[in-house]
Amino acid sequence: MKKYSALTLIMTLALCASQFVQAQASKDAKEAAKFSKEGFEATENKDWDKAVDAFRKAAQLDRKQGPNLVAALQHRGMEYTTQKQFPEAIADFSEALKLKSDDANIYERRAYVEMKTNDYDKALADYSEAIKLKPNEVKYYLYRSYIYETKKDIKSSMADTEKALKLDPKNQEALSRKSRLEALQSANAPLSPPPAASPKTSPPAKGRP
Repeated sequence: MKKYSALTLIMTLALCASQFVQAQASKDAKEAAKFSKEGFEATENKDWDKAVDAFRKAAQLDRKQGPNLVAALQHRGMEYTTQKQFPEAIADFSEALKLKSDDANIYERRAYVEMKTNDYDKALADYSEAIKLKPNEVKYYLYRSYIYETKKDIKSSMADTEKALKLDPKNQEALSRKSRLEALQSANAPLSPPPAASPKTSPPAKGRP
């Protein structure tokens, strides 16, 4: 009888706990929906601070709201970029990437800001990630080629230029860069040593006075 009572108690507690979790989940979902609505209203008004704050609260309650937060962070990041608030822009794009690490566009946007701040190594890394995600995107090779050229890494710049031309043979930017890089390669090529003088062409030795 005691064993039966204990089992009944355990089952009752488990049921109560399940009902509590469901009730809490329902409450969280309602709260998330409320914050999400606020976020969309703020988006329509282009109030990105309010939108990000609302969607962040919604995402904390419901993971399904994550994409909305990513979108709001990107919009605010682009706005920061326009206003030349580059550290803030990078912070927003970085947070967005933590939530959606497979989005090549976010890597591209962060790389653009990093180029603006002359942080070329980080920009290279971000364009490389973007290329991994979208290996057929010509502009990523062109941007990375530009950075390599700026860093005077002619060999790597040429390699990316060739990749861009393979994808788009008539791309004028790539064709122009290739011509420029070829000229730089020629200018930097080591000179061939002069031929050794033969006895017949050697100047005669001066005699003693």
